[in-house]
Amino acid sequence: MIKFSIVATAAAALALSPIPLAAQEEGNQRSDTELQADYVANSASRQLSGTFGGTRIDYTATVAETVLTNDKDEPAAAIVVTSYVAEPRDETRPVTFLFNGGPGSGSVWLQMGAFGPKRVAIPSDARDDGAPPYPILDNPDSLLDVTDLVFIDPVGTGFSHLIGDTEGTDYWGVTKDARSVAEVIRRWLSDNGRWNSPKFLGGESYGTTRSAAVVDQLEGGYNDVALNGVILISTVLDFGAGAETEGAELSYITTLPTMAATAHYHGKAGTDAASVAQFVEQARQFAIGPYASFLLKGQTASGEERAAIRADLARFTGLSERFLEAADLRVSSGRFYKELLRDRGLTVGRLDSRYTGVDYDSAGEYPDNDPSFYGIDGGYNAAVNHFMRETLGYDTDENYVAIGNVGPWDWNLEGGRDLNAYLNVTPYLGRALRENSGMRIFVGQGWYDFATPFFAAEYALTRTGIPQDRIEWRYYDSGHMMYIRDEDRQALSADVREFIIAR
Repeated sequence: MIKFSIVATAAAALALSPIPLAAQEEGNQRSDTELQADYVANSASRQLSGTFGGTRIDYTATVAETVLTNDKDEPAAAIVVTSYVAEPRDETRPVTFLFNGGPGSGSVWLQMGAFGPKRVAIPSDARDDGAPPYPILDNPDSLLDVTDLVFIDPVGTGFSHLIGDTEGTDYWGVTKDARSVAEVIRRWLSDNGRWNSPKFLGGESYGTTRSAAVVDQLEGGYNDVALNGVILISTVLDFGAGAETEGAELSYITTLPTMAATAHYHGKAGTDAASVAQFVEQARQFAIGPYASFLLKGQTASGEERAAIRADLARFTGLSERFLEAADLRVSSGRFYKELLRDRGLTVGRLDSRYTGVDYDSAGEYPDNDPSFYGIDGGYNAAVNHFMRETLGYDTDENYVAIGNVGPWDWNLEGGRDLNAYLNVTPYLGRALRENSGMRIFVGQGWYDFATPFFAAEYALTRTGIPQDRIEWRYYDSGHMMYIRDEDRQALSADVREFIIAR
């Protein structure tokens, strides 16, 4: 890499030259612009093999920077792409482009947890992952038997980074980010001769938002990259549906079924339902019916209606009627995490409410932290660094950013005031479905996910203008990262494999 070559040259010159150190250093100083102009992309590649979906596959694993340029044709950013391509190469094989969310998240989660050829083994039963070493195992649930895999780390995530004096704000925003990812996809297709391959796009969490925006970049003009399918895992498309802000009532409706699932899991719900799915369905019907009607009436609802709603809310949420009344029958997610198991001295997780944590004390409204995130991050960070650096031989001074700060993030969409008054990228998917008769959508959701509640995803994808006959729904007995639970990783893999094969 350039950084190393500069240091080596300077060291050799100092050993042979009588020129004073200060003068030598001054002569060797180079500006960001000079370094930018000479930038050389980094890469590493290995030949590997494994058994995936019951099929033995030889494949090439490649980690490589795709260098994006600015309007002066100067290197501006390096987006790291990790590709797993079956050998011998076959342009008729599908290729699936994947990324995570954040928007500051690297692709480590989907890559080392769900679909990559290797995975990190952490507890499957909602326990903390503890300290290293963490087992890095062959992943028979990888999708390499049915599709080549390309994991993308957008600027500021993973090993991807800015070059020279480029500003992060050039890439950090809903549309800016999608534009750069779409360019990387087009470049990969050209470099690998895959323009006529079946193509799938997939993301998790904000990665589903990114998926919709990238679909618009790929299919929204006249130079299309047509897609066979979009894979949405833990979906957030309509940000109004989950906005917890004063005066907004919709989030109380869309999070209620997740509260019901969580209360059911922890034995706090008053129910005789035989399964979480049955109890969730009862909560859906209550949320969209009597509860929605009550919320729309605001302070004009009658005392009798209020009492009936309060009793049903207590049954579904596991919270006391006294607490619910104090909250005006409107419980935010944060308050729920703290209150549900307060009598046990525990909080529940945001990403996965099966997880429980112990706060400094049991007072207060909100938990100290999310036990479902600090319960998994150590294992994933260790695994991705070890695998990329040691197994694949990727040599870099960059730190891997699993979750980083890519801000300020530009949330504005191109389209004017009214479009941005209600941030919703679902129409991008609706348009693509209407204009591409061969495209389908897979949606995978966990019952215990408060970050991207399943009912909010259902709300977003059942609006007008979205063909319903090409959307497939699957639900899992875990949370945001359902693949953490062994049974759900296997189920997710089987479901997505079937989705790809059915193209």
